[in-house]
Amino acid sequence: MRRLLASLALVLACGGALAAPRENRGAAAGDFDLYLLALSWSPGFCASGGAAKAPDQCAVGAGLGFVVHGLWPQSEQGYPSYCLPQGRYPQRRDVAAVRGVMPSEGLARYEWKKHGTCSGLPPSQYFAAIAKVYASLETPEAYRAPDQDVQVAPIDIERALSAANPGLRLDMITVDCGRGDDGGPVLQEVRICMTKDLRGFRTCPQEVQRDTCRARSITVPRVR
Repeated sequence: MRRLLASLALVLACGGALAAPRENRGAAAGDFDLYLLALSWSPGFCASGGAAKAPDQCAVGAGLGFVVHGLWPQSEQGYPSYCLPQGRYPQRRDVAAVRGVMPSEGLARYEWKKHGTCSGLPPSQYFAAIAKVYASLETPEAYRAPDQDVQVAPIDIERALSAANPGLRLDMITVDCGRGDDGGPVLQEVRICMTKDLRGFRTCPQEVQRDTCRARSITVPRVR
């Protein structure tokens, strides 16, 4: 019973919302309100089950910190996915725009199918937008290539990002934590809300903010 309660507490602390955002599959392309930029903390992703899914990303020596998980069209309530009409597929030259920004071509193609089709952009512009947004963000010094694990409060991660990026307020950022190898919470992802035209940041909808990590302290695993 104690183990069950501890597991439930960790799920709730790591943003396990009782009512997940509604997925609107097959919505019309371009029908959304904002973008959610999802930045995986690669060492945390790998420490919370990602190594089995992405062995190259998680290999010792990969040296990856923040990488783009995706750029997701988001509505004030819920989010569109696998939007219609389908039929435009990324060419290798399109995906090349996010080489070194997203951890693999496979992930890039999956993200296009699930989220990029909802942007209303052709693949070339969608991936170019990801690369441009990523390049415009300043990574705080402490998160560029830490060589040891550290314990921080999720709010301190938000504050560091806010301080490094003018105009980025705390209510425009959420932190997602996962379960690490030792069972404790680890930094898995940071999500930043952006305007639909990608010209600036904006306040996150309430259902996005509700999904933030509630643990008092989480581990930020070092870059390997």
